[in-house]
Amino acid sequence: MDIFSIAVLLFLVTDPFGNIAIFIAALKNVAPERRLWVAARELLFALALLLLFLTFGDKVLSALGLSREATAIAGGIILFVIAMRLIFPSPQGVLGDVPDGEPMLVPLATPAVAGPSALAVLMTLRNTHEGALWELYLALVMAWAATAFILLQASFLQRFLGPRGLTAVERLMGMLLIMLSVDMLLDNIQSVLHIQP
Repeated sequence: MDIFSIAVLLFLVTDPFGNIAIFIAALKNVAPERRLWVAARELLFALALLLLFLTFGDKVLSALGLSREATAIAGGIILFVIAMRLIFPSPQGVLGDVPDGEPMLVPLATPAVAGPSALAVLMTLRNTHEGALWELYLALVMAWAATAFILLQASFLQRFLGPRGLTAVERLMGMLLIMLSVDMLLDNIQSVLHIQP
């Protein structure tokens, strides 16, 4: 995968359109003049968490003794499950009830943006990417920047697209993610079959 492909993958996993409603709900009790600042702070926290997992995720997988193909196939399965959630969301939403007051780390930085899915995919990419490490960091920053831009416009996008528009965009992202996950699975299953004697 090249830098752009990785950035698109990470963008889809962070699911900015699906998180618009969460950001609006979590910030509804925050003073209007502080909402943008709080949202930006939470997005920076999310970036720090994502960079942390990208930096040390491979050490976790190495310590567990997992092969490149096993982690890539597991990553493909995780992406497929995420995609199915995007296309067929549960009635309870992603996070359920959002606590009152000004959010701090939870639920906006994590699990909304830097959720378990994004962190797992980062660990998998770190262990399976064959290019230079800086490519992963650049792709992550690109994906985060696009996600941050969308989420900082959450109120405007909700008014502009409406509930049906947001649902349509999220399901389209789910379809793209299914294609990426199936491609990842097929590539690595093929790789395993070629290795076998």
